[in-house]
Amino acid sequence: MKPGSRDTNLMEKEHIKKLAGNPKFITGIYNYCDRWCERCPFTLRCMNLALVNEQFPDQESRDINNETFWRGLSETFRLTLDLLKEAAEREGIDLDAVSTEKDAEQEELNDEIARNYECCRMAKAYAEMVDNWFNSVQAASAQEQDDLELKTHTEMPNAGPFRETDTCEDAVEVIRWYQHQICVKLIRAIRGMLEEEDEPLDEFAKDSDGSAKVALIAIDRSIAAWGEMRTWFLAYESEILDILMHLERLRRKAEKVFPDARAFIRPGFDKIDLNS
Repeated sequence: MKPGSRDTNLMEKEHIKKLAGNPKFITGIYNYCDRWCERCPFTLRCMNLALVNEQFPDQESRDINNETFWRGLSETFRLTLDLLKEAAEREGIDLDAVSTEKDAEQEELNDEIARNYECCRMAKAYAEMVDNWFNSVQAASAQEQDDLELKTHTEMPNAGPFRETDTCEDAVEVIRWYQHQICVKLIRAIRGMLEEEDEPLDEFAKDSDGSAKVALIAIDRSIAAWGEMRTWFLAYESEILDILMHLERLRRKAEKVFPDARAFIRPGFDKIDLNS
């Protein structure tokens, strides 16, 4: 260890603790977000992003192909482990304790059940539908560019409460961002639901509902974005309607599996209804 590095690390850990205690940051807001920081209205209230901005203040250092990024990430990882060890000692948690073979088998079984749950299979099928649609459009565009009926207006009336896009490019960005995330979040929600069945905590909000809510919001926004795409790609209206119907069935299925997900209060993003 280089001279002075111990003091530097201590200062950095104290700085992280100080940030965690800063009331401007919303506790746990990053636990139920979609990781789309560029579109998030709470970037100034997210401690995770504040740490990233401090570690990587310029665009070049954020490049995942840049050595600076990985060196900084490695340092953050080490500091986080130190804080984790301190917290574990304080709470009397044995980090060296390993799961029993039975626990490991149950976790593997839960993973398998989650991946094969109907709504998760539907979400995976949706991701494949997205790739197939874009591939077909690209192929047709290359061969029959003149046959694509692309509208040039940028605004639609009555777009609904989930309007996120103003251009075709924005709609594509929304669709691509959530394409695989829907399945990932639903698998996490199902896994959580299975674990909660073994250790019910009725008095607390369920983490599985939080993950399911993120997935449902991703579905809502994807439906809105495909609604935009329908007005841009009139020649593909039938295929887009098939995708929209699949998403709507997925939305309804997920809401049946997680009937309380919409009511889950995500820190920062959702407001508590005091009248309910």
